[in-house]
Order: sequence, then structure tokens, then C-alpha cells
Amino acid sequence: MAQVINLATTVKNSMLTPLRDAIDAGSGPGIIEIYTGTIPADPATAITSQVKLGTLTFSDPCGTVASGALTMSAITQDSSADATGTASWARIKDSSGTVVKDINISTTGGGATMQMNTTNIVIGGPIQISSYVLTL
Repeated sequence: MAQVINLATTVKNSMLTPLRDAIDAGSGPGIIEIYTGTIPADPATAITSQVKLGTLTFSDPCGTVASGALTMSAITQDSSADATGTASWARIKDSSGTVVKDINISTTGGGATMQMNTTNIVIGGPIQISSYVLTL
């Protein structure tokens, strides 16, 4: 039988607040680096063969926690992608470059943590995330 854990909204909020604060750590906004390839097993793992497609910038503060969700404020697009490839995961860092977390990416409806309208990135083209909400 599968385990089921239903958290109270106040508990969800108390778990998401440190995540928001970690992204906001440092003197400026956090960033989202978009990559090709396989997501590392741990955020502490160095990036080796994956290709960085581009970097987007969070607002500062990055978002708000309410109703059991971390809803990100506006995310500034990367207006000129660094490389061509298929986005499959992202590394989120604070403004000083400290890794906060890695997340998987899919197209809208694909079920990944972050969903984009297209994961096909073309060098010199824009990379945009219109919204990002993390729920528990």
C-alpha cells in the first residue's frame, strides 16, 4: 500500500519559506540556469557533459509563499540563448552562485516540476518562463 501524506497548509508554508529565502540569499536576485542532458543525482554534483542553454533571472524577492505554494514573481527572460538544444533540467542558484536546487523540465502538460511552452531552445533566441509555482 502506498503511503499518503497530506500536510496542513501552515506546514507547507513553513517548508516553502526557507526555500524562497535560499533563492533570495545574497545581495541580488537568484537565477535559473537551463541545461540539456540528464539532471544530476544531487545539486552538489558538478556539471560535466550537460550544455547550458541560458540563464533567466528571478525578481528580488523571488516570490511569495501563501496557501501552500511558492508563487514566483516575474522572471526575466534570457533574450539570447547561449546554445541550441533541448531543455531537460534547470539549476536554481542564489545571487552569489550557491546552488539551491535542481528541477526537471518538460513541455506544458508533461508533468515536470517546471513546464515550458517549448523545450527546443535555439542559440540567439529567447528563453522565457511565463509563470512558476511550486506546490507541496
